[in-house]
Amino acid sequence: MSGYYSENLSGESLQRCYEIAPPRVKQYLEAEALHVAERLRPADRVLELGCGYGRVALKLAAAARRVVGIDSAEESLKLARQLDRERRCEFVLMDAVALGFRDDLFDAVLCVQNGICAFGVDQVVLLREALRVTRSGGIVMISSYSDRIWTERLAWFDAQASAGLMGPVDHAKSGNGIIVCKDGFRAGRMTPEDFQILCSAAGAKGEIVEVDGSCVFCEVVKQGT
Repeated sequence: MSGYYSENLSGESLQRCYEIAPPRVKQYLEAEALHVAERLRPADRVLELGCGYGRVALKLAAAARRVVGIDSAEESLKLARQLDRERRCEFVLMDAVALGFRDDLFDAVLCVQNGICAFGVDQVVLLREALRVTRSGGIVMISSYSDRIWTERLAWFDAQASAGLMGPVDHAKSGNGIIVCKDGFRAGRMTPEDFQILCSAAGAKGEIVEVDGSCVFCEVVKQGT
């Protein structure tokens, strides 16, 4: 995964990013997590790729039997374990494109909050790895930003920069769904068309779902082999 989060934005700094999010962004974040939770069943085993400090994983623990979160930032995982006072989740240091789990282990694998772009990894490899560890009939859910929330998303990154959490946004280079910061951070977004191209390249079939007018999900049900 991208070294930016492990080196520049992890643990309490990452938590602060979400605390200062504008109201519309917080609504988006809640809607995104709720959509995932509604797709889960009480007996499910769930894997979250890029779990950070456990913001989503801890919410999903009430909807599933087991939730495992992986991340490349040890500082974020440390905070996640501290926040998980009831020990409902398992948090592991691991790379999303080289998962250390056996095939067909999880009922659902998640990559939310635009991790598909923010990780800075080969997206086809990521999707194939997610499908590998998903059981037949299980689901992989990947989400990104809708272009309809671009203004609010940009304002959120400006707020993070003002709080000293990341470099200033380079507005001259940002646009068309891509945010570029002067400290080297860069993250785009996946359009429905991008998701379909990704699925085709990975040999998968995805359903595109837009939630809350703010996030786009690509949901892939793993077919039997």
